[in-house]
Amino acid sequence: MTTQYAAMPIVRAVNPLPPAVDATLDDPTLYFNKELGWIDFNWRVLALAMDERTPLLERVKFVAITASNLDEFVQKRIGGLRRQEAAGVRQLSDDGRTPSEQVRLLHIATQQMHSRMTALWENELKPRLAAAEVHLLHYSDLSAAQRAILHERFHSEIYQVLTPLAVDPGHPFPFISNLSLSLSVVLRNRKQQTTHFARLKLPRARLLEAPSARVSSARAPEVASGGMQPCYFVPIEQLVAAHIDELFPGMDVVSVHPFRVTRNADVRRDEEEAEDLLEMISAELRERRFAAVVRLEVESTMPEYDRQLLVRELNLRPEDVYEVEGLLDLTCLFQLAGVDRPALKYDPWEPTIPMRLQLEGESKDTPDIFAIIRQGDLLVHHPYESFAVSTQRLIEEAAEDPQVLAIKQTLYRTSDNSPVVKALIRAAEKGKQVAVLVEVSARFDEANNIEWAQILEDAGVHVTYGLVGLKTHTKATLIVRNERDAIRSYCHIGTGNYNPKTARLYTDLGLLTCRPELGRDVVNLFHFLTGYAPAQHYEQALVAPEHMRTRFEALIDAEIEHQQASGNGRIIAKMNGLDDKRMVRRLYEASQAGVQIDLIIRGHCTLRPGLPGYSENIRVISILGRFLEHDRVFYFHNNGQPITIIGSADWRTRNLIRRVELAIPVIEPALQQQLIDFLHKALADNRYAWELDGDGYYRLRLPGPGEEVRELQALMMASAMARAT
Repeated sequence: MTTQYAAMPIVRAVNPLPPAVDATLDDPTLYFNKELGWIDFNWRVLALAMDERTPLLERVKFVAITASNLDEFVQKRIGGLRRQEAAGVRQLSDDGRTPSEQVRLLHIATQQMHSRMTALWENELKPRLAAAEVHLLHYSDLSAAQRAILHERFHSEIYQVLTPLAVDPGHPFPFISNLSLSLSVVLRNRKQQTTHFARLKLPRARLLEAPSARVSSARAPEVASGGMQPCYFVPIEQLVAAHIDELFPGMDVVSVHPFRVTRNADVRRDEEEAEDLLEMISAELRERRFAAVVRLEVESTMPEYDRQLLVRELNLRPEDVYEVEGLLDLTCLFQLAGVDRPALKYDPWEPTIPMRLQLEGESKDTPDIFAIIRQGDLLVHHPYESFAVSTQRLIEEAAEDPQVLAIKQTLYRTSDNSPVVKALIRAAEKGKQVAVLVEVSARFDEANNIEWAQILEDAGVHVTYGLVGLKTHTKATLIVRNERDAIRSYCHIGTGNYNPKTARLYTDLGLLTCRPELGRDVVNLFHFLTGYAPAQHYEQALVAPEHMRTRFEALIDAEIEHQQASGNGRIIAKMNGLDDKRMVRRLYEASQAGVQIDLIIRGHCTLRPGLPGYSENIRVISILGRFLEHDRVFYFHNNGQPITIIGSADWRTRNLIRRVELAIPVIEPALQQQLIDFLHKALADNRYAWELDGDGYYRLRLPGPGEEVRELQALMMASAMARAT
């Protein structure tokens, strides 16, 4: 059957140039721009919201995800490039662009995306939700009864917390916090006939639920809601705007319009100069609150006077202003996506319990998890398989087990009210030696991680705050247990964070093992992380920044040799991003030697596949679906003796030289085959897979006539159910 394709719904900011004749492998024409590649990734997220095959409320959620991703991109990437501009950085990107050139292109690309995202919500999804009896109404569309109830709510819950801030010679322009929604209010003094400006910060509760009463305008018939009670919401800015005169008695309100600012999150200090890493991160957080504004979102109807005042006071460029034809800050749609309408969502998925972890009742003969691991390595795949009964269970049982002497763990991100952290605290309180490396520089989780670190320290846990100059992204737990025959080490090594919430949303792999050689490697890794011991030896583990890159390069070189000797060079790699120039060059060299290479890369990819003479043997796909593809898997054919590796690192420069990362080989044949089957299912996907071509365009695969739908995530759910039974 012939696979069909759907075009990418994107207006490109720039098309890459054709490769130069006889270009060297360093030539800029052989590389896509990393930042624009991220924009393309977010278009693929938005495409899930455009896709008619996606359930309606899930489409709404993907709009919210797109908006949230765009917020983060503007803060981190545009903010970072603006910082480079201000510092006079002249270094070119791999595709040969200056920071200023990239900022210009990104302004075009992000504005295009912002407009398309808003139009999708306003013109398509919002009316469809209304037809399904989920209404986001304008305040003017509410019935008199609904307005009366919200009027009471305004006075009882909202009026008291509002703080109007005037701007005049006695009141300087107020500080406007990052990503907060505000009202710009222009007033006229009735007596003096003078014009004034005021800013009103709105409460965080964005969408207010209105009572279920008939609205004044005609509504669509009750369809698709499954007979459920209609629900109504109204944006808080419209309710406050309707009562704005009550906040400024004696003044005439000339105009009132919402706006929102985004500040630069790329505020960095020199870690090499820091005497106290924790204090440095705390200072960086304080500084980030007051960082420069890099984006201003305004209603398209905001008058020029209001707009120019904001541009002037916030020290913005004209291109930093985003006009919005509709609702500002579409991250509020997460609230709508959460309404109780099962028929408008994906079928619920409950992670399975692997057969070996299923308890045989509550008898004393039920094996503990350590006995299960001693039977052989256990590979778990979230969210298809349960995090709670595997990884979380390992840590919780270790906390209670009197034979456990020590628990060591890296903590990059975790959830609120984390059961993993609670187990570590219980272990410390029981007198076990517990050491945790908390990465306090995990972007946007710094404050949360500092709080967790202090809680752990207060409980007697030995807490390390990361390494100077390196971010610890490793996902590893070491448990040392005193058993009758010897001291034994148990490990969990994974691709994802110790976060039970994201374990239900992100696809991640974890290996539970007591293989002595891996135990020794992880012991040495923690000695490196918590002490002064950088010159470690590792038997099997691939550890960045010291050894991982050279080990992966050696594996690629070996496939080149196998191709030259036997014609069977083969590489499959699944990761979140690819932008390391040395790794891309190595892959080009392997392709030129004839090695067949398949890359499954969710996010940006700077490698240009399918270029004659350079990468005609390289194929790249990206898979996005109901779960976020987050696992990293690497397969090397190795002349019929396969090597399979999982770990925390992508082939990105930041992972390979600026982070502590851990990857390990999976060697048990059955588990190797499980990983290989997983990779082949991914390569065969014709539902969520996008193929990247040499010009930078992604095409969505569609089943051809009579061809069966092959959806990776559905197949993995079926595989998990089969393994559980």
